[in-house]
Amino acid sequence: MNYEIKDISARLKATREYLDITAGQMAEKTKMSAPEYISLENGEKDFSLSFLNECAGALGIELIELLTGTEPRLQKYSVVRAGGGLPIDRRIGFTYQHMAYLFKHKKIEPLIVTAPYSDAEQDKPVHLSSHEGQEMNFIIKGRLKFIIGDNTEILETGDCVYFNSANAHGMIAYGGADCEFLAVLI
Repeated sequence: MNYEIKDISARLKATREYLDITAGQMAEKTKMSAPEYISLENGEKDFSLSFLNECAGALGIELIELLTGTEPRLQKYSVVRAGGGLPIDRRIGFTYQHMAYLFKHKKIEPLIVTAPYSDAEQDKPVHLSSHEGQEMNFIIKGRLKFIIGDNTEILETGDCVYFNSANAHGMIAYGGADCEFLAVLI
């Protein structure tokens, strides 16, 4: 089991218990069955960033607190220099850098995401997920195959997609090279 997963799941469980929220109540808040939630909370299965974001919202804490165990402290402004975002390892192959991890009481979660190109993924069904809220993805470089419901869009450098993330969606790098994009979760 991934050590990071164990750390995050332990923080999730400890926070839930401290706030006197049952696992069943958290399952309802994250729209899943109690056994599925408990399996995620126990670190038996890997969890998505969107799941953790929903948990943080349900617990009234920052996503960064679940990920790192520390509370953001800056309230006036925060500067993150190029390449200096908080690295997050959540989806195999994808890399994430949280660009506002030091700022307290964020209204958005901005991430620089790098989707690796894979020839093998091009003809396979794209993994879809959904979560509450809205999302914006702005392509910084490369091309991204974006799926939402029955729709497929090929996004290129400078393109932007904004969507209701409660709809099943997924993405892969497309066109022979990695894709880097700014993802903003709301």
